[in-house]
Amino acid sequence: MRRLFALISSLILFAACDTVSSVIHNDEVVASLGKEKLYLSEVRGCVPAFATPEDSAMLVQQYIDKWALSVLYMQQADAALSKEELDVERELEEYRRSLIRYRFEQAYVREHLDTAVSSEQVQAYYEAHEENFVLERPLLKLRFAVVMSDSPSKDMIKAALKEEECNAIMQSDSVLRSAAIRYADYSKNWTDAAAVAREYGLDYLTMLGLKSGDYIVYEPAGLGVVMIGYVADMVRYGIAPVEYCRPRICEMILGSRKREMLSSLEQELLEEARSNNKLVINE
Repeated sequence: MRRLFALISSLILFAACDTVSSVIHNDEVVASLGKEKLYLSEVRGCVPAFATPEDSAMLVQQYIDKWALSVLYMQQADAALSKEELDVERELEEYRRSLIRYRFEQAYVREHLDTAVSSEQVQAYYEAHEENFVLERPLLKLRFAVVMSDSPSKDMIKAALKEEECNAIMQSDSVLRSAAIRYADYSKNWTDAAAVAREYGLDYLTMLGLKSGDYIVYEPAGLGVVMIGYVADMVRYGIAPVEYCRPRICEMILGSRKREMLSSLEQELLEEARSNNKLVINE
């Protein structure tokens, strides 16, 4: 352990230096396993300059253990595996080609993929695949506020949540933001009931069980607040509205375009290679 702390002191000293040439020329062996050696210059990067000696000792020990295991596994593999099993050149080359192909495909898609999806295309896909958009949970359009239980503004806030005219909504938003402890507007887009229920700190079934008319009101015990939600619209069952499905549909359409584009690219590359006599098949 004393030697480890001495090495750590060296690491901290080297980390403060602007040059590493002296470190490389005077490198010290930190650990060894058979013919394999771990040098001080290799360990240096694992210790940040701000680390305490105790933290540095832990980081250095972890690095040494990781290095040792890597060497031990290689030594065991050398003894246990055949020459053919140890030869990984083919697998490495296949991985290299696969990685390069993936990167090229991503670059090709970024350059050539048409990412514009019209409302007509979304509607057509929606109608052709309605079975994919069956609701798992209800969807709501809701405006939500939290107010103190004894607030004189409670009834005013409840009424303001119900405003549906554009100008009135703008005015009520101003009132709600100033008078309520918390205000959230989920009325512009369809929202999963589970996401709305998190505002109440309830599961969505319990939350919906509190619905009375157009309101969901909940007063949690001991908090001194009332949570009020005005439900502008709700879909409980069946097929989700197309506007809710739009992001998912756009993703599906673009995914299909991408697959078709890459398939077309494959055919073009093969046809070009054949027509230019680059691809020669010896029969």
